[in-house]
Amino acid sequence: MPTIIIPPKLKEDNFVAVPRKEYEEFEQWRKVMYSFKIFTPTATQKRDLQRAREDYKRGKYMTFDKLKFRLRTKNKK
Repeated sequence: MPTIIIPPKLKEDNFVAVPRKEYEEFEQWRKVMYSFKIFTPTATQKRDLQRAREDYKRGKYMTFDKLKFRLRTKNKK
């Protein structure tokens, strides 16, 4: 097994040694993770979400099944 001497400066910078294959896998994963876009809601979207949460707490909401039923009955008329 080869001997590696780590310079003192690198030891101070929290140096970590990993096998090349693991490093390459990590780099591949990192590139994929950075390719995702982060969603940042606007002030209007934040306000709408807050209102929706308040309505839900008050019981002012409709389940999906109830919505489907109402849409079916409205379309039959």
